[in-house]
Amino acid sequence: MWNRPQLLNWTANFLFSLSVVLMLYALLFVVVHLPIFPLREVNVNGELSHVNREQIKLIVARHLNGNFFTLDLIKARDAFEKLPWARKVSVRRRWPDKLEVVIEEHEALGRWGDIALVNNHGELFHAASDSDLPVFFGPADGVLEVAQSYSNYSKVLNVAQLKVTQVALSPRRAWEVKTDKGLLINIGREHMDERLQKFVGAYASTLARLNGRVIYADLRYPNGFAVRRPLGQVVKNSVVVKAVVKAKESVPATAKKQPAKTVVLKSHEQGKQP
Repeated sequence: MWNRPQLLNWTANFLFSLSVVLMLYALLFVVVHLPIFPLREVNVNGELSHVNREQIKLIVARHLNGNFFTLDLIKARDAFEKLPWARKVSVRRRWPDKLEVVIEEHEALGRWGDIALVNNHGELFHAASDSDLPVFFGPADGVLEVAQSYSNYSKVLNVAQLKVTQVALSPRRAWEVKTDKGLLINIGREHMDERLQKFVGAYASTLARLNGRVIYADLRYPNGFAVRRPLGQVVKNSVVVKAVVKAKESVPATAKKQPAKTVVLKSHEQGKQP
């Protein structure tokens, strides 16, 4: 080796270059960690209804360690995302001494039983809320499906001035909906949208006019639906049903030629579909 001057020169140049790089790195490390680059301001943006100033101050004090250059942005983002109502968070530096944080909050759509909340993206999250929210039930893999169906069913039933307070999806994928009037609607597993549309189309001329409350409607019939009233109103119910049928028979002849849209109020389950 000592008899090979070219190799000696190459080794010397390499060691010199390495020492320069290490010195520059050490100098940069010292400069970056000097107190001349403190993080002076944290700006938090977003449409915030639940994330408050005290929560943000606590995160800044506990988790934002370092100056403008040394702050770990990933750890900072993770700290903000631990807020119960934070769905998505982005964090970036803004020269010379600012940190910008953008928080997207969860928008609560309903409650998943009594264990969690459901946002409008069909995602579960855990947070406290005293809002009057509908309650959802279903299998663990059905959160998104239930959330989407709630939105659809709410739009349809809103036409009949019925507010959905509960949506349940059974393990067999059968649907039940409960409204603010105490009406439980059994939609079944097939033709859900079609059945609900027919029900709403007939609601104003039938159930809404009953002199008493209907507690249950079964839509699993090909030509109509069955209803149930409280036990104390059973006798009155039969009289009302006859009145509804009689009113249907007095429709003008021109209307009778149209496809039948009559709601059949049944008291038994013969002909019921899934």
